[in-house]
Amino acid sequence: MARTQPTVPELIAGARQRKPRALGRLITLIENNSPTLRQAMELMAPDTGHCHIVGITGSPGVGKSTSTSALVTELRARGQRVGVLAVDPSSPFSGGAVLGDRIRMQKHSLDPDVYIRSMATRGHLGGLSAAAPQALRVFDTAGFDTVIVETVGVGQSEVEITQTADTVLVLNAPGMGDGIQAAKAGILEIADIFVVNKADHDGTQALVRELRNMVALAHLGPDDWKPPIVRTVASQGEGIADLVDQIQAHRDHAQQTEAWQARRLDRARAEVEALALGNVRQRFLRQGRAHFDAIAADVRDGKTDPYAAADAILEDL
Repeated sequence: MARTQPTVPELIAGARQRKPRALGRLITLIENNSPTLRQAMELMAPDTGHCHIVGITGSPGVGKSTSTSALVTELRARGQRVGVLAVDPSSPFSGGAVLGDRIRMQKHSLDPDVYIRSMATRGHLGGLSAAAPQALRVFDTAGFDTVIVETVGVGQSEVEITQTADTVLVLNAPGMGDGIQAAKAGILEIADIFVVNKADHDGTQALVRELRNMVALAHLGPDDWKPPIVRTVASQGEGIADLVDQIQAHRDHAQQTEAWQARRLDRARAEVEALALGNVRQRFLRQGRAHFDAIAADVRDGKTDPYAAADAILEDL
């Protein structure tokens, strides 16, 4: 006899018990944009907003996966339940995550209070998967205390993490172009905490000095959070306890001001906007190519202008 597939309420009940199979199936429903996704989001809505989402970003080679694994170890030592959402580039052949479940995190694979999931970007820019915001709701439903989101790490484009994480860690490493790294304002200015990993390598002090100079140039008010600079050697676990202390300090500071709720409002706004625009795109595609080509031909032939054509398409929606 064929096994019946669990219903969405059964999957959510399993997720609340942190059953890996239920968690995995729910995230797969989200990645595949399943027709049952709307029901799942409705049932998970009351569980939203409990976990602390920590984003990790930085250029390739700075040790994001190693740092993530070290953070999991320290957080577990403090009694926290930890989830990891590791966003990987997409395979051009399968569309799946290139690296899959991270080799560097395998030592946590048998811990029932740790759940690690890799998710493919599937061509989405910004360092994250388009499905990441909904996937994080699954971790909330499962009752994880902290969820670490690790971005692709392709340079300066991962600023989308600011719309996803409560606390953003920007990792740097010496010997990778210190001055250039400090000038990458598109990624560095999003940091709540700067992490100088591989701090046992030459050039660490120069990198720390560059970062301090950059922070000094920021226009910060007396009550604003000033991003600290934490030195770590993640492969040895050095400095990780201090990093977790700073993560907690940032959370405490944000919750004492309006920053915590403001960032979560921005996150909800971005999520709703993305879904609304996706819905509009689907309606647009359902109109058919012929309808769009006819309007585009009028623009080509000078019978109408692009703005009027766009207004006509929106009216037809």
